[in-house]
Amino acid sequence: MIIIAGKLYVDAAARDAYLAGCSKVIEHARAARGCLDFALSADPIEPNRINVHERWETDEDLERFRGVGPDPEQTAQIRDAEVSKYRIAGVEAP
Repeated sequence: MIIIAGKLYVDAAARDAYLAGCSKVIEHARAARGCLDFALSADPIEPNRINVHERWETDEDLERFRGVGPDPEQTAQIRDAEVSKYRIAGVEAP
């Protein structure tokens, strides 16, 4: 399993509009083969932060989805980002 997690920073005044513009991307991702979860959410404390969480079955599934790429206008709005890819060897119940 692959997990993509981290944070994006956009202008605080533009965050809600940015997230609204991501709706189609989120729908597309969740419908993609191998996507187990995909979420972009407003951080409750930092007004310019967007939390990123994705879970994918395989690298191939992730790369197939990434081939679509973000809208250039959305990419231009990102001021900073800290997002990492994690490989998970196993999952246990809490």
